[in-house]
Amino acid sequence: MEHISSGQHPRLGPGIIQPSGAGPPDGLGLRRGQRRMRASWVGIAVALVLVTGCARPPDWIEQTLVTVDVTGVWRGTFVNSYLTLPAVLTLQQNGPRVTGQIKMNFYSAGGAVDGPLEGTVSGDIFRFRDSRGRVIGEVQVKGDEMSGPGTFMTSGSSGRFDFGRQP
Repeated sequence: MEHISSGQHPRLGPGIIQPSGAGPPDGLGLRRGQRRMRASWVGIAVALVLVTGCARPPDWIEQTLVTVDVTGVWRGTFVNSYLTLPAVLTLQQNGPRVTGQIKMNFYSAGGAVDGPLEGTVSGDIFRFRDSRGRVIGEVQVKGDEMSGPGTFMTSGSSGRFDFGRQP
């Protein structure tokens, strides 16, 4: 049960009623309840700073996580509603970065792509393009197979890549 005392308080003046146990102000002019409240707010502020500083969107994890290795020779096709073209990728992977060669011969469809290729691996997705930006692809890797959408930029035709890794 709380006891109320009355009388003159050295800082609050005569006739001020205060709960017993509230005690006189400390050196900063704060009472015990005020000190607790201030400590609570400081704790909440510290927790918010720690939580927001450590939180990262899921994209960050997916972008840095490399779960597949695409090193090797991959043979396959680029298929759309008009044609089926053979394609060969020779790839070397270092972390998420991939370099190599792409070869696609399709003279009747606007030429050949034969040259350097660059790409990245994020999770199980391999994104690539040839050095001149003529072919781009984004394929999902599943063991020794990978497939997904691609675009032959010189003709603007979209299609699908399907590859198998060579032993």
